[in-house]
Amino acid sequence: MPLIRKRVAWVREILYKDDDITEVLVEVENKCHKAINYNKLTGDVQIGDRVQLNTNAIYLGLGTGGYHFIIHNDCNEERDFSFPEGHIIKLRYTPLQVKCITVEEPQSPYHELIKGKDTIDGARVIIAPLHSMLSPVVHILKHHDERIKISYIMTDSACLPISFSKTVKLLKKQRMIDYTITCGQSFGGDLETVNVYTALTTAKYVCRSDIIIIAPGPGVVGTGTVLGFSGIEGGHLIDCVNTLKGIPIFIPRISFADERERHRGISHQSITVLSKITRSAALIGIPHLEEDKDKLILSQIREYRIDKLHKISYVEENTLEILKSRDVTVRTMGRGMEQDADFFKTVGAAATLALDLRY
Repeated sequence: MPLIRKRVAWVREILYKDDDITEVLVEVENKCHKAINYNKLTGDVQIGDRVQLNTNAIYLGLGTGGYHFIIHNDCNEERDFSFPEGHIIKLRYTPLQVKCITVEEPQSPYHELIKGKDTIDGARVIIAPLHSMLSPVVHILKHHDERIKISYIMTDSACLPISFSKTVKLLKKQRMIDYTITCGQSFGGDLETVNVYTALTTAKYVCRSDIIIIAPGPGVVGTGTVLGFSGIEGGHLIDCVNTLKGIPIFIPRISFADERERHRGISHQSITVLSKITRSAALIGIPHLEEDKDKLILSQIREYRIDKLHKISYVEENTLEILKSRDVTVRTMGRGMEQDADFFKTVGAAATLALDLRY
């Protein structure tokens, strides 16, 4: 039984193009749809090209931004590697397995620098379970200290090519993020690593980051079950940071705008990570909200003994005012600041807490 719903299409219009990605309009099954071409995987794409699409996402109604994905361009000829270095493969044992040079391998100019590193020596690491937390946390950090050096580590629990993220492109263009690191099977960052441990040591010693942010790419998975969600990696990430003697600051997912009861207050996913999965403690910043909301959050913290397992700090923050003053557009699950203010206040509390650790 095929696992890919494949269709032939013709490229009718180029909507956007950069070095990594081309967004096109294709004609498929007598209709026009948007499609993504990863230039370094399937080559250049031009108007009139006959291409083969993976149509799974749109057919299933998944949250990929409404895109098909080009998996082959019939008009492209054979190609060689664009650079000779590196022999580490990502997307291993798939038709699109890619070659990259990772920081760890002997050919890397950073091999000797991180070869023996097994600690990040007190580095502050903000762990975000959602990609939508990345932009607001970076902006709050930069608002308080423009000189702060930030690295973003993208895990492989969601989107794998970092070039898909418009958020990352914009933050890099604005020089808000200094380095991107793609670890595990994710790829396309400024630096590549084999796993999250070496991503952390790379951020510390190669990038010389003041603050490290770990978050998945777009497109996390949830199933409404206790353990069936991609953000469960947060427990492992807290332990990773503690193992390397860093300081983990975990951002809980807090919302009163989500209609699903399991995501009301502290999301059941964050509760699971903090009460069942991680084997070590994290720092958690909680913003001051309205009285009834504070009461619910406090009851959840006590019911699941989160305050006994982790260090809770109640943080004064002015996240919404800062984001508005910087003219930043942020959204999570289709909701902006006005619709889901508490979500973004919690993100701001984590950034504020991380900055306070300097003093």
